[in-house]
Amino acid sequence: MTTELRRLRNYINGEFRDAADGRTTEVVNPANGESYATAPLSGQADVDAAMEAAAAAFPAWRDLTPAERQKALLKIADAFEERAEELIAAEVENTGKPTGLTRSEEIPPMVDQIRFFAGAARMLEGRAAGEYMEGLTSIIRREPIGVCAQVAPWNYPMMMGVWKFAPALAAGNTVVLKPSDTTPASTVLMAEIIGSIVPKGVFNVVCGDRDTGRAMVEHHTPAMASITGSVRAGMQVAESASKDLKRVHLELGGKAPVVVFEDADIAKAVEDISVAGFFNAGQDCTAATRVIVHESIHDEFVTALAKAAADTKTGQPDDEDVLFGPLNNANQLKQVSGFIDRLPAHAKVEAGGRRVGEKGFFYAPTVVSGLKQDDEIIQNEVFGPVITVQSFTDEAQAISYANGVDYALASSIWTQNHARAMRMSKVLDFGCVWINTHIPLVAEMPHGGFKKSGYGKDLSAYGFDDYTRIKHVMTSIEG
Repeated sequence: MTTELRRLRNYINGEFRDAADGRTTEVVNPANGESYATAPLSGQADVDAAMEAAAAAFPAWRDLTPAERQKALLKIADAFEERAEELIAAEVENTGKPTGLTRSEEIPPMVDQIRFFAGAARMLEGRAAGEYMEGLTSIIRREPIGVCAQVAPWNYPMMMGVWKFAPALAAGNTVVLKPSDTTPASTVLMAEIIGSIVPKGVFNVVCGDRDTGRAMVEHHTPAMASITGSVRAGMQVAESASKDLKRVHLELGGKAPVVVFEDADIAKAVEDISVAGFFNAGQDCTAATRVIVHESIHDEFVTALAKAAADTKTGQPDDEDVLFGPLNNANQLKQVSGFIDRLPAHAKVEAGGRRVGEKGFFYAPTVVSGLKQDDEIIQNEVFGPVITVQSFTDEAQAISYANGVDYALASSIWTQNHARAMRMSKVLDFGCVWINTHIPLVAEMPHGGFKKSGYGKDLSAYGFDDYTRIKHVMTSIEG
């Protein structure tokens, strides 16, 4: 018996459409490895149509008062709350995530973030107007940029979609958003909800693969390209955007160090780090992936962390006892498995290190010790439920290990010594430093890194500012 696949469609200029040439791809549920839908494999004609719609809608959306845009965003937030169960179901089918955790950990912050940016729409800031030259008054206008080409990742399709469209729309831009080719379902549903609230052309969704994303970034219409994805993808976007000097907003990979000093509360650190490392199957650029622990407590810490991993469950979305679901796709399972298969002889797998079951893309919570700073698994992003452990002797070595990677997104320090925490937070070269915690995010604070983790900020007033441009207006006051 063959199950008919659900048909997902692009959302362009206020209507759902198939790809112009009819091409599609199958979408797989990672919890069972089975196809459940088809989605458009969009080409140049589809990208052209979406960009044309966004460009046509831009002047009217730009010219709305901030209060009117705020009202629309607040309606979107309310609608997301009202249709939360539909969004959850689509996201779970997209990703295989636990249903309960998707309900509790994703819907509330998404709604809150939309409401935050609704408020930010009315808080446009600029330096004070004044007479900086005799007889002339200067004022600052903060304006929207224009059409924004946005590419969202597969690890948090809904939430990263919110991080893209909410500040862009709040600032008065129009949007063409592409979800990952493996997770389009929840984004298409969001388009239905948002499209019922904003004018046609303001928000558009184009499904497709990396070639679709490339066509969006290289298109002459967008004034800005924004991507959350891999370092390789970010470099390609930056290169493509440079050809016509588009603005670029990049949120790329991470390799978060977790520095645990000898005076840390080991039980609390192990509990929090294991959750922050394994949540969402470790498919989080801020995940607590790289523990650097003082030599005096190393063995005790590793034993406790390995036990925490062994006690952590992965499984099907409807299992209320699991912390995380499957890896997103077969390629990701192959990548994570490859890191473990290639471990050097001096490394020791303390827990996990294996696929779970033969159906779906599940991987066991894994802890690896005995590693050296130049090992592949220390230097490169695994993006799976894998926590590595290194030992350090003093503060200087801890800093060297922590900063000694190409990524610079997030980090954490675990100590009871306030002065030490302040010293470390100053020298850790990461966009976020948590102290005695790891991974909490709030809408009011920025999220973004340095080095190969990209540039630009998500969330916060800084994220909102990234979607605006600054204009100086000077007028004579004489005569």
